[in-house]
Amino acid sequence: MKTLVVAATKAELTFLYQHFNLQEGDFIEERNFDILITGVGMVATAYALGKHLSYKYNLVLNLGIAGCFDRQMELGSLVNITHDTFAELGAEDGENFLPITDLGFGENTFTSESRVEVNLPKVYGVTVNRVSGNEKNIRNLLERLNPKTESMEGAAVLFACQQEKIDCLQIRSISNYVEPRNKDKWKIGLAIKNLNDWAIAFLSDMN
Repeated sequence: MKTLVVAATKAELTFLYQHFNLQEGDFIEERNFDILITGVGMVATAYALGKHLSYKYNLVLNLGIAGCFDRQMELGSLVNITHDTFAELGAEDGENFLPITDLGFGENTFTSESRVEVNLPKVYGVTVNRVSGNEKNIRNLLERLNPKTESMEGAAVLFACQQEKIDCLQIRSISNYVEPRNKDKWKIGLAIKNLNDWAIAFLSDMN
C-alpha cells in the first residue's frame, strides 16, 4: 500500500521534487509514494483524482498553501485541516445564502479520516472558487462558517477520499491573510519552504 501526494501545482512541491530527485510530470509513480499534480480548483482536482485515485493507496496526503482568516496564526505556519466546506455550493435567497444541505441536495462539509497522527494545529477550512478579497464577502464567510483557512481544492480531496473510504490528510502552509488583495504582504516562498520541509520529513519517516 502507498501514499498518494496530491497538490494543485508543482510549484507548491518544488523542494520535495528536488529532495527525492523526482522526474518531471504531473503523475509520478515512485516506490513508496506517488505524486499527483491536479491543477488549480476543485473541478480540476476532482477530475485528476477520478483518474488516479484507487485502492492501492492507503493514504492521500493533500499538500498546498492557503489563505488564513486568523491573524494570530503566523504566515508560514502549518495546519492540519480536518474539516473543509464547499463554501459557495448552494443558492442565494436575496441577501441570504442557502447551503446545499438546506436545499436537500447533499452535504457540503467533509472531514479528514486518518490513522496517521501529525503534530499540527487542527483547523476548519473552506474551499472556494474565487479567493476572498472583498471585505463584505470576508465578513459573510466568517459569520456563516467561521473558518480558519481557505483554499481552492481541499474539500474536493476530502470528498473523493470519503467516497472511496481512503484515509486523507490535508496539510497546508499559510501564505497570506484573507483580506483585500495585497501581494506585497504575501509570504508564498516561506510557506512553500516550510510545507516542503514538513512533507520531506513525513514521507521519509514513512519509508
